[in-house]
Amino acid sequence: MLQTEFPFTLPMGYVDEEGNIHREGVMRLATAMDEIAPMRDPRVRANEAYLTILLLARVITRLGTLRQINTGVIEHLFSADLAYLQDFYRRINETGSAAYQVTCPHCQQTFEWEPEPPGG
Repeated sequence: MLQTEFPFTLPMGYVDEEGNIHREGVMRLATAMDEIAPMRDPRVRANEAYLTILLLARVITRLGTLRQINTGVIEHLFSADLAYLQDFYRRINETGSAAYQVTCPHCQQTFEWEPEPPGG
């Protein structure tokens, strides 16, 4: 069975206007349209780095108790969380898994490793 949604835990968390911290979320696999549509956005034409903001706003389906994930939410993430989400996006969309492929330095055996959520 194909897994299309992946849970994640942000290292720091999004802080909303009331001061609540949102760390637990879900990201779905990206579709072709998720990657194509943002290219027409004038914000991406003005600054290609904005593509990441638009992509993440499209594929994150849940973050804490927030009702809607939009570019404003992604824009206000801490840098550590943005870097984490970029890596997470790459992993799930390239391999279909949230796990890392790692090699034991002693026996050279390769295996999957999924890090524990921060504080967990």
